[in-house]
Amino acid sequence: MYQEFGLFIAGNWERGTTAATVMSPVTETPLGDVATATAADTAAAIDAAASALTPLREMGGFARADALHRIADEMSARSNEAARMISAETGKPLVQSGREWVLSIDQFRWYAEEARRIYGRVVESRVPGGRFEITKEAVGIVGAFTAWNFPASLPARKIAPALAAGCPVVLRPSSQTPGVAMVMVDCIRAGDLPDGAVNLVVGSTADTYNPIMADPRVRKVSLTGSTRVGQQMIRDAAETVKKVSMELGGNAPCIVFDDADLDATLDVCVPSKFGNAGQVCVTPDRFFVHDSLYDRFVSEFAKRAAALKLGDGLDDASEMGPLINAGRMTEVDAIVQDAVAAGAKLEAGGKPAPEFNAGHFYEPTVLSNVTDDMRVFAKENFGPIAAISRFSDVDEVLARANASTMGLSAYAFTRSPERARLATATLKAGMVGINSFALAASEAPFGGTNYSGLGREGGTEGIEDYLETKLSQIVF
Repeated sequence: MYQEFGLFIAGNWERGTTAATVMSPVTETPLGDVATATAADTAAAIDAAASALTPLREMGGFARADALHRIADEMSARSNEAARMISAETGKPLVQSGREWVLSIDQFRWYAEEARRIYGRVVESRVPGGRFEITKEAVGIVGAFTAWNFPASLPARKIAPALAAGCPVVLRPSSQTPGVAMVMVDCIRAGDLPDGAVNLVVGSTADTYNPIMADPRVRKVSLTGSTRVGQQMIRDAAETVKKVSMELGGNAPCIVFDDADLDATLDVCVPSKFGNAGQVCVTPDRFFVHDSLYDRFVSEFAKRAAALKLGDGLDDASEMGPLINAGRMTEVDAIVQDAVAAGAKLEAGGKPAPEFNAGHFYEPTVLSNVTDDMRVFAKENFGPIAAISRFSDVDEVLARANASTMGLSAYAFTRSPERARLATATLKAGMVGINSFALAASEAPFGGTNYSGLGREGGTEGIEDYLETKLSQIVF
């Protein structure tokens, strides 16, 4: 399924000299062999980006906007191909894959318009006859690193604003899900951008990451990945003083207050928790439910979780797919067993799904009587585990919700405007949802605080990480 793609360097697909096998998380059999980059290939991609820097800047914002709209048009025409590629590589249900591709297209549409609105300003100087001009310029070549859980939307969030700002990109997608990034890059050809404006390399850390981080011509790097990898990237970027932005891990609290609409809350909590088999950085990890609703919430959550149909994402009947690999399955099971051993009550799931002879399928799992010191609460579980604890005091639960080094997202359910305002003001996170989990939109800034990352993707703010501010003093 990768034969027509490969490495994309200087406007051309190249087969490369080495290859790696991509495995299906559904069947545990090969999906195909994908071309991988050598260090020389990555250097060639950076060279191509360097050659594209001046012509891409000189296009101007309006021409870049037109190019991004052409790319979005091509992506729309290839929606079915892309959605099936996402489901094949990740196992997520096709409806979720299609939604992800639509959101990716929207990134290109949004930043096409932002490209026309890169504003500066003029400030009167205290020097007689003088003025300051503050302008924005492309930061330079961008190294973009993306994870496997959202293999379309994550590259789109980086490529679209970079191109809008006039920055060439060297993209390194996850080796576990390279195919949809290849489809996206192939669509980018429709933009008629300068050769080298977007390049794609897949491969080992030594052959891709290291050359990008070491090259001083790469002026910015953007990562979606784990906090551990982000910390290392910050250290490595310091060597050549690169600008960094990164969306890292989460450990989102979800507070269900006593005045919440229970059915409406469950209607959004259950599909959100088990979407993409829980492998979502902003998914609710820690459910805090008021005493008055706790028993009913746990019972109904478990009932709904147990009713979810597991299966191949390419099967329209499937509601939850597999975990990405065997290592993830082992980790998720260990988290569940640790919680049960520590006193949590297993309400649903709790083991690899026995009806499958192959694939990394884990049952949708619900745990009650969870305490804050359990691993399932204290760290991101990144799996289909709903861990539920009770509370009675508002101040106490807000303090418990904030007792984390992470700060990506947080949620609360209430019918009280006053409580909604209290939660948004008090919860320590880059994003707070009240009665909603819909945070990932092209028009809104996505990102976290503390150990969850730096910078924002999306919204007007998203393009700022790809721009430098220049001051000019003009005196006549």
